Amino acid sequence: MSPEVTCPLRGHRPRFHPRTWVEPVVASSQMAASLYDAGLLLVVKASYGTGGSSNHSASPSPRGALEDQQQRAISNFYIIYNLVAGLSPLLFAYGLGWLSDRYHRKISICMSLLGFLLSRLGLLLKVLLDWPVEVLYGAAALNGLFGGFSAFWSGVMALGSLGSSEGRRSLRLILIDLILGLAGFCGSMASGHLFKQMAGHSGQGLILTACSVSCASFALLYSLLVLKVPESVAKPSQELPPADTVSGTVGTYRTLDPDQLDKQCAVGHPPSPGKAKPHKTTIALLFVGAIIYDLAVVGTVDVIPLFVLREPLSWNQVQVGYGMASGYTIFITSFLGVLVFSRCFRDTTMIMIGMVSFGSGALLLAFVKETYMFYIARAVMLFALIPVTTIRSAMSKLIKGSSYASWPINKSHGHHMETSQRNEDAYLQELKTPAMARPPEDKRRDRGTGDQSNPLLKKPTFQAELASV
Repeated sequence: MSPEVTCPLRGHRPRFHPRTWVEPVVASSQMAASLYDAGLLLVVKASYGTGGSSNHSASPSPRGALEDQQQRAISNFYIIYNLVAGLSPLLFAYGLGWLSDRYHRKISICMSLLGFLLSRLGLLLKVLLDWPVEVLYGAAALNGLFGGFSAFWSGVMALGSLGSSEGRRSLRLILIDLILGLAGFCGSMASGHLFKQMAGHSGQGLILTACSVSCASFALLYSLLVLKVPESVAKPSQELPPADTVSGTVGTYRTLDPDQLDKQCAVGHPPSPGKAKPHKTTIALLFVGAIIYDLAVVGTVDVIPLFVLREPLSWNQVQVGYGMASGYTIFITSFLGVLVFSRCFRDTTMIMIGMVSFGSGALLLAFVKETYMFYIARAVMLFALIPVTTIRSAMSKLIKGSSYASWPINKSHGHHMETSQRNEDAYLQELKTPAMARPPEDKRRDRGTGDQSNPLLKKPTFQAELASV
């Protein structure tokens, strides 16, 4: 038997080209985001601190009263800012997702990166021209009009899933999270030092914001000129070799073994018609669980920067950067946790571990009085990202063909539909062909994709093809 027949699946292994890697875009954009977040907090604090000092110069007040007034002003600013940044991208992110699914996968990424760049330019102009901080509301709204982080991250996940097999998909998605965390960690560690480079109030934060704009510009240019959409590596017409699986919340999933192929189940028989499509209730529960957990995480994370600026901690610029960097370490620890726990525990157990980790750390933050206690509470949150990662990985295996899973499968994404239709047409044509005109059964078997002694590599029947659709 020739080598081509002996190793029929060798030609279908995914080929990754450097220009299809989305990781450089993720790293540069997250570097810009971490610098921007630290710079925004420090610039707003400096603006309200100066205003508070000037207003109370005639009648000095205790330090605690001034800190309360400053924290109240910063809190009010972030309430409005987060509302604008969170609500403005809703419809636009959905529209960009529709355009990306129908026309080109890079639309949502490039448009959202353009919004990132414009919002960073807004902060830079605020520092240069000493504009009021309310101008940053417009920068947040402008970022939302281009899709915001929702459109960007959905596009990144779509490209990451498109260029990887199902066996590699969980590893690829958590690897992108790891790159995101490493870039955010490096940017936050450097943010405090960059903020203090220029002396004087008018120049403080200029280098920091300029570096953020530079990273955002690089991400946009890379996505426009270098990044290419990878070809899908899914081969629905192939059957399954034996593989290891782990039990999950919505069924049986493959482990993070990168040598496994892109298939939906690890058993030798095709799925039944009732299991061909995921139940809408399961998808809805996954969405609700992810949203509720994300609300808890976001609510806690948004309060932390306001807490560390005043007593009992009263951090300076460098310490604020270090504190933000500690938050990005959960991407690294969660990456290692997924690699280890996915081989030992079910998905439900992994999700519970992550939720308990986050809840315990958030409870400890309420009793922090010293800096070392803050980092202990952050260390307890080391697995806080596992629930989101596990739920997203499960949904990536349930929802296929669209990054938003709300639009009909068109020609460019309908591999399952088109392949099954071709197999059905071939089957009907074979029925119409006289028996004397058909090739012998042995020759037809030799034209297959592998050694037919393995029952898992036999060609599926017509009923199995319809069931898989």
